[in-house]
Amino acid sequence: MTLAKFLTVSTLALTVAAPALAEDKTISIAGFGAASGVVGIFGQNSGAAMSAAAEKINAEGGVTLADGSTAMIETTYYDDRCNAEEGISVLRRIATTDALVAVGPTCSNVAEPLFGILQAKVDDDGDTGLQFPVFTDVAIKGGLAGISEWVFRNTPSEAMMYDNLFAWIRETHPEAKTIYGGVEEDFAHSRATWYAVMKEAAIKHGFEVVGEAQWLLNDTNFSNQVRGMRRAEPDVVAISAHPFTTCGALREMARQKVEPEVLVGLTSSSSLETLSGCAAEAEGMIIPTSFAPVNDDAKFAADAVAAKGAALDLHSAAAWENFMILRDVINAAGIEGTADSRDADRRKIRDGLAALTEAEGLLGQNKRLPDGEAEKPYVFVGASDASWTVVHAPDS
Repeated sequence: MTLAKFLTVSTLALTVAAPALAEDKTISIAGFGAASGVVGIFGQNSGAAMSAAAEKINAEGGVTLADGSTAMIETTYYDDRCNAEEGISVLRRIATTDALVAVGPTCSNVAEPLFGILQAKVDDDGDTGLQFPVFTDVAIKGGLAGISEWVFRNTPSEAMMYDNLFAWIRETHPEAKTIYGGVEEDFAHSRATWYAVMKEAAIKHGFEVVGEAQWLLNDTNFSNQVRGMRRAEPDVVAISAHPFTTCGALREMARQKVEPEVLVGLTSSSSLETLSGCAAEAEGMIIPTSFAPVNDDAKFAADAVAAKGAALDLHSAAAWENFMILRDVINAAGIEGTADSRDADRRKIRDGLAALTEAEGLLGQNKRLPDGEAEKPYVFVGASDASWTVVHAPDS
C-alpha cells in the first residue's frame, strides 16, 4: 500500500483489528498530529507506525482484559494540521469516542496549549480540565509533560543529547572554536532547541557564538542569512530547523561556498525527508537521535513501517514504542473494555503510565521520569552517501 493511499488529507481512519467476528472485543487507541502541511510527513509516519504496531500486537493475540478475555487494538488517526486550535478540537472530539488514550501530537506549538486544557492535578475537584490520558510521540520541546498529570511523553531529552554531542565535538575537533546558529524562528521546537539547548551546550563546551540567523518555516530564500554566516567564517554551523528549511539553508550554503568544519542538525531532521531533499548538501551533518535500525527489534519495526510506504525515525519510532508500552499497561491494569467502564479504564491507563519507571524501547531501556518525561538511549548519526549512519554511540 502506498503512503498516499494510506492517508487522507484530514481525518485518518485507520482501523486495525483481526478479521471481524460479532463477538470480538476491541480497545481503541487514537492517534493525532500533523498529517498535512509543511511538517505533515511526521504525522504520516507516526500514523503508519501506530497502524503497524497495532497489527503486530493483534497478530500476537491482542491485549488481555480484566475478565481474562482478549481484545484487539483498534486505532484511528486524526489530522490537527499542526494548528493549536485544531489540536484542541481534535482531542475534545477523541474524548467523546470510546478511545481510552491518545498518542500525539506532532507539534510542540500544539502540545503546549493542548496540555493546558487537561486537568493539571489528578483528583483536583476544583479543576474541571479534561481527564483523558495523552501519550506524546513527537512534540519534543523540553518540559511539556509537567503541564498536566494526564500527559506522558516518549520523547528524548534534547538537553542531554546536545550536551553530549558538543562535548564529543570538542573532543574530536579540538581546533574548532566558533559556532554560528541558524534557526526556524516561528516553530516552537526548533526555536527552543537553538536558544535553550544547542546554544547553551555549545557555550558550555567552550565554543564562541559568532552569530545567528533566523528564518520562518515557510521561507524559501536564505541568501541574507547565509551571507552573514559566510562573513563570520564559523568552525561549526548548527541548524535548528526541520527538513524543508534545513535543505533550503544547506543549498544556499553550498551556493555561497560556506564549508564549516562541523555541521550540526536538529533531531527532527535526522530523517529520510532531509536526505530526499538535499543528500549531497547534508553530507557530513551530525545529529543526535533516539532511533537507528541498529538491532533486530529496530530493524523489524522499520521494515513493518516501510511496508506501509512510510519511514521510521526518532518520532515515528516513539509512536511504535508507545503502542508497545500501552499494550503492557493495558495487560497489567485490569481494563474492562466496556462502554460503562470507559472513564475508569482511562484512569487506569493514566495511573499505569504514571507508575512506570522504565519501559522497553527499540534502542534499549527507556527511563520513565516522575514528571511524565523520558530519558532514552541515543546515538549520533551522520549523513553519508544519502543515508544516516551511526558515527558514535554514547553511554546513556
